Amino acid sequence: MSKHTPGPWKAEETRDAGRGPKVTKIELAAVLASHAAWVRGEPGGHRANLTRANLTCANLTGANLEKANLEKANLTGANLWGADLTGANLIHANLKDANLRGANLTGANLTRANLTCANLTGAYLTDAIMWIGNRRVVAK
Repeated sequence: MSKHTPGPWKAEETRDAGRGPKVTKIELAAVLASHAAWVRGEPGGHRANLTRANLTCANLTGANLEKANLEKANLTGANLWGADLTGANLIHANLKDANLRGANLTGANLTRANLTCANLTGAYLTDAIMWIGNRRVVAK
């Protein structure tokens, strides 16, 4: 159940975080469907690998991204209201102006993530890993 699949947008060709071509709604829907199957332990499901994906202003309301890899993803202005990001890898992700209202970030790794002006109202941050200045902080 630990399979990783590269995104269809060829993130490996993108040097700067999330600056590649924007992930289309169809590509995103396919990744989310496969990830949901992976979470349920179904055959053929794959853990979402959205590394370096350009998800600017994406509508991910209520999305199940549990344990998804969103390292260096550009989620500027994305709507993640009520999304499940439990245990997600958000290292160096750009969440500037993102709506994370009511999102579950329990155990998520937000190391060096940009949370400037992100709405975290009602978000669950238990055991989330963050850096404040040069200090690693684990929310309790």
